Amino acid sequence: MARPDPHSFAETSQPQTKSIELSLRLDFEAQAIEGEVALHFHAPGQGPIDLDTRDLRIFSVTALSGAPLPFALAPPAPILGARLRIELPEGSAGLRVKYATARQATALQWLSPAQTAGGAQPFLFSQCQPIHARSVIPLQDTPAVRITVTSARFDVPARLRTLMAAAFQGRELHGDRAVDRFEMPQPIPPYLLAFAVGDLVERPLSPRCSVWAEPSVAGAAAHEFAEVERMLAAAEQLFGPYEWQRYDVLVMPPSFPYGGMENPRLTFVTPSLLAGDRSLANVIAHELAHAWTGNLVTNASANDFWLNEGFTVYAERRILEALEGRALSELHAAIGRHDLEASLQRFAHQPELTLLRTALEGLDPDEAYSNIPYEKGYLFLRRLEELGGRAQWDAFLRAYLSRFRFQSITTGQFLDFLEERLPGLAARARALEWIDQPGLPADAPRPQSAQLRELQALAAAGRLPEGELTPIALLVYLQALPASLSAEALQALDARFALSSRQSLELRHTFVLAALRAGLPGAVEAARRVALETGRMKYLRPIYQQLAKSDRAAAERIFAEACDGYHHIARAVVGGLLR
Repeated sequence: MARPDPHSFAETSQPQTKSIELSLRLDFEAQAIEGEVALHFHAPGQGPIDLDTRDLRIFSVTALSGAPLPFALAPPAPILGARLRIELPEGSAGLRVKYATARQATALQWLSPAQTAGGAQPFLFSQCQPIHARSVIPLQDTPAVRITVTSARFDVPARLRTLMAAAFQGRELHGDRAVDRFEMPQPIPPYLLAFAVGDLVERPLSPRCSVWAEPSVAGAAAHEFAEVERMLAAAEQLFGPYEWQRYDVLVMPPSFPYGGMENPRLTFVTPSLLAGDRSLANVIAHELAHAWTGNLVTNASANDFWLNEGFTVYAERRILEALEGRALSELHAAIGRHDLEASLQRFAHQPELTLLRTALEGLDPDEAYSNIPYEKGYLFLRRLEELGGRAQWDAFLRAYLSRFRFQSITTGQFLDFLEERLPGLAARARALEWIDQPGLPADAPRPQSAQLRELQALAAAGRLPEGELTPIALLVYLQALPASLSAEALQALDARFALSSRQSLELRHTFVLAALRAGLPGAVEAARRVALETGRMKYLRPIYQQLAKSDRAAAERIFAEACDGYHHIARAVVGGLLR
């Protein structure tokens, strides 16, 4: 039997799920969800079907008619979780599973009121990417099996509001409880199943865009993301119609481990984007671009993750270029190149993880996660554009998105389609060197602009820029500074740009790293404040790495103080750094 995804028990020879129905009751005191899922198949089938689960209690499995079905829950396997094997009688159109989640469900984070912005109500959110949906729902947890949600019902305390990455269908009140109803008619990979429950309010931005947040954050979020509709319109001009009806943004609690998560209709974002000056809105452009590259056309497994993220970084920068000009998008590309080189150095002893087409069997995709598929993938696509010409490349992109619309594909399918539409381009770009060889090819594109060259020259010479810099230009300058910059030079830099007190966590975190390297007085305390302020792994990993080099005792002390506020993914990453 064929298991095309190394991170799922799903077999291609078994019935494939077409749609699901969910009915879930949330218990904040027990930190558990109890409910039922109905799986409906594309075609009737029989024999065994294997579902992915992790730490689920299975109460019963029945046919859609209610007749009991034999099932066996295997012992947990490393990374994959426990296989749920169900025996289907002939002509089975689907099945139902009654179950409950565990307190330690890896897709869920239950927050006490004290861990929220408002401090009065609890909060729950899901994070199913890459393979955590199985800890919330027993299903074929692979992006190769796309599903619709015909009905999702969330029974929650009436004082709280459920949001789902789906179309809202209404609320029913039942005393001190409420049932929020949703549907998702477009087929999505299971990792895009997403919901949040908390004290949430809406701030409309346009007829099809809103921002959601806790009341104390909503105003700042609406200001920060006011340009969302403009970004959406620019993306449609580049990539074709937006196929998800609405684009809303939910500002998460600080523990959210990523910059953003591209859940369709409802992007989750970290509050660390609230810089006050809209300087980090490129993250919104990235998550929005996923509506085409990732959500519409999806990688078939984590082995082809670059198909999601490399394409999306490319699309993000095309959106920024359309809105703000080439010079700005090149600054973002320079920041990406800087981060990519750091990741290539990080994986110097694991070069297999610097390939675009990876072989991750036996490896947790969370452990392999880096910005390599993002930035190396972007540079590869940029190389194809440079060699093929933008007009031809844009025509290819439109055709690619149309051909694989609502499908999950492999790198091989992309290459076959590239050869079909633009014969010989892959060979001229030496595509297989990009895809199947470690590191970067020698002719990888480098971002270029007059401002970029000026900023890098000033930084290399250790000279302070004259006049004011935009936040993005200041970040480029900071990243280009020599690693050996003295404490005195850093203090002068801080006096000039007030970096240690910036609201922008992107700038403050970058300065803190330099301050730690230079042994600047107060640097450890500044690092502690960052570590307590955010759970975003982009900031936590380098902060703790540098702390571990310069003051390991301080790193361990700060982690012990902060870790209860981190998502389990971030706890595992930082804990691994300090082992």
